[in-house]
Amino acid sequence: MNQERKNFALIGVAGYIAVRHVRAIKDTGNTLAASLDRFDSVGFIDSYFPEADFFIEFERFDRHIAKLNRQGTKVDYVSICSPNYLHDSHIRFALRNGADAICEKPIVLNPWNIDALQDYERETGKKVWNILQLRHHQTIVNLREKVNSGPPDKIYDIDLSYITSRGNWYHYSWKGDVEKSGGIATNIGVHFFDMLTWIFGDVKENRVHFLKGNKAAGFLELERARVRWFLSIDYEDIPSAIKQAGQRTYRSITMDGEEIEFSGGFTDLHMVSYEKILQGNGYGLEAARKSIQTVYTIRNTEPVGIKGDFHPIIKIIRK
Repeated sequence: MNQERKNFALIGVAGYIAVRHVRAIKDTGNTLAASLDRFDSVGFIDSYFPEADFFIEFERFDRHIAKLNRQGTKVDYVSICSPNYLHDSHIRFALRNGADAICEKPIVLNPWNIDALQDYERETGKKVWNILQLRHHQTIVNLREKVNSGPPDKIYDIDLSYITSRGNWYHYSWKGDVEKSGGIATNIGVHFFDMLTWIFGDVKENRVHFLKGNKAAGFLELERARVRWFLSIDYEDIPSAIKQAGQRTYRSITMDGEEIEFSGGFTDLHMVSYEKILQGNGYGLEAARKSIQTVYTIRNTEPVGIKGDFHPIIKIIRK
């Protein structure tokens, strides 16, 4: 890219998703100046930015960023890959230090946090960007164009099934704590809900049929779709044919009974997201509002049980 080289800092560099951010920083021709994580298993950085400073204590990281700014090595962006409940605080840290924030999903846990951060944007003059990489997936882009060019009064029937097996560790980590992660619908579903509302419009009804620590199911009525959804981290919920193939993840989205295949094409989506952000064309706080409201409602709604228009898998799953 023909642009001035930008300096990045990254919070949560030991996390699973952080390597995609580091690679995107490298591939867009920019520099990782410093990173932070309480865990120090971050040797992968050597393949990208061996000269980057690394900290395990936030206080020292905070001081270092301030020092860089004073010395003229301005940090332009802070990428945030920390646990969900810390996103709001780390975004504020970025803006306070004169940097734009690039944050993983969910950008915050509660809808009103978006309003407060928008105030903070106005006060600081800096921007908050959200990684909504499915909006850059060509299959999803094509589907949105198909819906937008189709009959304006057509209501589509969608079934979403996503089962991504997690071991016992999950329940002992921050991801298993609803107060810290937002629960399963937030942890593994927020990007799907964003995709669905991006394509089919606002939520008119949000009904929850089943909600436990490791699985959830419900129904969304959108402006242009009826969506039955099921999310799980329980290996036992995976269809037997998928298990026999040695796989631990099952993803399926059908529209009017036809499978939408988008299992591939994910490799470069973070880089595309970074390119758009660096051009000033990324997705900001307002773009995240619908999905944050959706998952907030799900975790605060009393399940109605197996009645109405429910996802068929919940009749056969092991509770």
